[in-house]
Amino acid sequence: MPLYSSQPLKIYNSLSGEKEDFKPIHDGNVGMYVCGPTVYSNVHLGNVRTFMSFDVIFRYFLHLDYKVRYVRNITDVGHIVDDVDEGEDKIAKKARLEQLEPMEVVQRYTVDFHNILKAFNFLPPSIEPTATGHIIEQIEIIKKIIDKGIGYVANGSVYFDVVKYNETNNYGILSGRNIDDMLANTRDLDGQSDKRNPQDFALWKKAEPEHIMRWPSPWSDGFPGWHLECTAMSTKYLGNHFDIHGGGMDLKFPHHECEIAQNEACTGQAPVNYWMHANMLTLNGKKMAKSTGNNILPGEILSGDNNILSKPFSASVTRFFMLQAHYRSILDFSDDAIVAAEKGYKRLMEAVDALPNLTAGNSSSIDFAAWKQLCYDAMNDDFNTPILIAQLFEAVRYVNLIKDGKETISATDLADFTTAVNAFVFDVLGLSDEKNADGDNDKLEGVVNMLIGMRNQARADKNFALSDQIRDQLIALGIQLKDGKEGTSFSIQ
Repeated sequence: MPLYSSQPLKIYNSLSGEKEDFKPIHDGNVGMYVCGPTVYSNVHLGNVRTFMSFDVIFRYFLHLDYKVRYVRNITDVGHIVDDVDEGEDKIAKKARLEQLEPMEVVQRYTVDFHNILKAFNFLPPSIEPTATGHIIEQIEIIKKIIDKGIGYVANGSVYFDVVKYNETNNYGILSGRNIDDMLANTRDLDGQSDKRNPQDFALWKKAEPEHIMRWPSPWSDGFPGWHLECTAMSTKYLGNHFDIHGGGMDLKFPHHECEIAQNEACTGQAPVNYWMHANMLTLNGKKMAKSTGNNILPGEILSGDNNILSKPFSASVTRFFMLQAHYRSILDFSDDAIVAAEKGYKRLMEAVDALPNLTAGNSSSIDFAAWKQLCYDAMNDDFNTPILIAQLFEAVRYVNLIKDGKETISATDLADFTTAVNAFVFDVLGLSDEKNADGDNDKLEGVVNMLIGMRNQARADKNFALSDQIRDQLIALGIQLKDGKEGTSFSIQ
């Protein structure tokens, strides 16, 4: 019997604003689509948190014995990211600044995205389609929307008529926005736009002569709208009606709202049963932003090459830190918080490592079955990882009591307890046991700090040849020294 039959799951649905019983469209199968990255720069930490939330959700469905088709796209079309009708194409801008082909930019940052997610122990999605690989499907959807009278052509571009759509549907059903209020609060761009209404959004944009990425269509050489790609890829691989659509909270409007409108205009039915949104990540209590310097990249956490953290932190410690907050809660990242998380992570791993050495008795003095069900209850309540982690620390307490001879455990319970702890720690939360790596890192840090001390002494003795030799040989080994007011630190390149 599959595990999901005995573990009923509730999911918070952004569409209803309530937790709902999860009932898949096809028994035993889950179809899930998550909006992936636009690959014009290094993946940022907020993205990693969002994708980590859905990685855990994917992992838990698999743990419950569901067959899951998880689709997460790559946006490589090079449209304008925030509003396809205005602004500058970010992939083309990056290509121009770095004198590269746009697809070189796409390739570079797609590889970075995959490398970072692999470092953080993400499972790959079932399908990872690209927007450029689905131009034909997007054009076909536009044709259908035009045929329904909800899309219109203007000077080679095609727009979605929000007011016309709203006559028979509800544009704003996901975000709770009122179309009349939106129209009233939007400045009319007289003569400056081909749109009939300010809220209309592009399905296809005619490319200006300088626009590098373009494709032929019945309307013009151009490129598809931002919202359209996800409609095309989600429905191609999951059908016109599927279980779960996820993404960051910032995508709820307009992106996901427009996806619903496009799907309903095209097929006449709501596309998704459960809409899920992960909340944002802040840094030292403020919004992350490159412009203010209040920003840190995932790779900079691992290398320690930043001005925010006191030292490097492993991917598993960072992952553990993030999962201590519920995916729908704002999470603040800081040095103090991740230092505390590292201590907790090490306590948990010490207990996991102690499990094989526990001695079984004739009976158990603790109800381990009840403990295991509390772990399931946490995850069944909208994937509540912080409550699951609290239960895992209860398991740490049990391990220590058994080690000290203050509690007993039967051989049967010990086997079940060990299996459950490992399943929740490694399979569901996706943590890795980095004790050996941590030990190696501690040794490396000790050796490098010894060499830094020798270099400092050489500089004090004005033996600059030796000082430079130490620095240069460390660089050759991929270890970069950085001299500052508070002394010399190092990072591994």
